[in-house]
Amino acid sequence: MRPVHSEFVPDPDATREGMEALQLEIAAAATWTDEFSFTPESVGAADRSLTTPDADPPLVAGVDQAFFEDRAVSVVVVSRGGTVVERAHAVTDLSIPYVPGLLAFREGGPILAAVANLDCEPDLVVFDGSGRIHFRQAGLATHIGVALDVPSVGVAKGLLCGTPDDDLDARPAGWRTPIRADADVANAEPETAIGHALQSRQYDSRPIINPIYVSPGHRVGVGTATDLVERLCDGYKLPEPTRRADAYADEVKREYAQ
Repeated sequence: MRPVHSEFVPDPDATREGMEALQLEIAAAATWTDEFSFTPESVGAADRSLTTPDADPPLVAGVDQAFFEDRAVSVVVVSRGGTVVERAHAVTDLSIPYVPGLLAFREGGPILAAVANLDCEPDLVVFDGSGRIHFRQAGLATHIGVALDVPSVGVAKGLLCGTPDDDLDARPAGWRTPIRADADVANAEPETAIGHALQSRQYDSRPIINPIYVSPGHRVGVGTATDLVERLCDGYKLPEPTRRADAYADEVKREYAQ
């Protein structure tokens, strides 16, 4: 699987101004409405989660990374329902440090190297990182989703920007609230919903679990992105695709560390 839009492949040697300008172009090229062929109800973390058992579950990929000092272990794990159908990885050099809002320029190239080793074509890609909840509406899930022209969703553990409609403290499992564009989000109408805070899991007592932040990357609507991630969490805090990718990234890292 290779980029459809090579002009959007992140260049870590670009200037900061060039990176930010490219992100604005990517946001303008992104589609935040549902443009995919599968039925959202056919998506689940395992076959038992399907509400339409006769539907053919789509291929859902999870992307994650682990790191050495100056190298990234990038992985992609593709599942159909509860079954892993393919795994791929790449170990590549990192050329720039982490800069908030410019994550794709540090990690996007390594991710594309892993995705290039896939034989299958995922129907949906779930990223450990933001999509539209981003200063220029072009987080990792949007940047790589647009470059590959694949339906994509971003799931972040922290809120990069935007303002939630409601207080987020100690909410019950299944609760969500919109994240609205504010003055920190470029080229968005004020109060536009750019994602959700989703309380995917919660305990009745401490420790309190914080929500996750879900936003569309490309070819998925705001509400649909959160619906899909909630189904993929299946009672856990994080969605199954990125949980599997996280475990595989650790496995590959251990192999290379020996």
